Amino acid sequence: MRQDQEQDFDGRPSKSARKREADAAQRLGTKLIGLKESDLRSLDLDERLLDAILLAKRITARGGLARQRQYIGKLMRDIDLAPIEAALSEESRATAIDAEKHKRVETWRARLLTEGPRALDEFVEWAPAADRKSLQALITKATSERVDSGSRETASRELFRTLRTLFEASA
Repeated sequence: MRQDQEQDFDGRPSKSARKREADAAQRLGTKLIGLKESDLRSLDLDERLLDAILLAKRITARGGLARQRQYIGKLMRDIDLAPIEAALSEESRATAIDAEKHKRVETWRARLLTEGPRALDEFVEWAPAADRKSLQALITKATSERVDSGSRETASRELFRTLRTLFEASA
């Protein structure tokens, strides 16, 4: 739809445009309700809006939560949504990057535990700063049948932490 068709004759946005903006504000408010309180406080929201979102997090009744979401949407119509949306997209991007790093470390740990020396050779080639002997000791302890299961799990977690530290150092 063309921009000039989005406005009434007196220059105001059309009813449909206002409704779309209100729906977008309410959807953004719903996303905000799903955030942790510390993340909400870091967004530097208007005090009334922050209070309304925190209250919505405590509401369990379906109808009450729906009314609270509408109220949050109403409050959001009066503020600039762009900084909030930018902060949320940056946070989701950072979360995706962290998830990808975690996945990469977990993949290497699984390879080291299942493939053994061949995977260790590849890893040490990729990360020359890695202490081959300590990695080999952790792999052996994590895969050894002679060690109790609790020690194997502890060694596997320690291997993960060591790999994560090496990945962070290389980045």
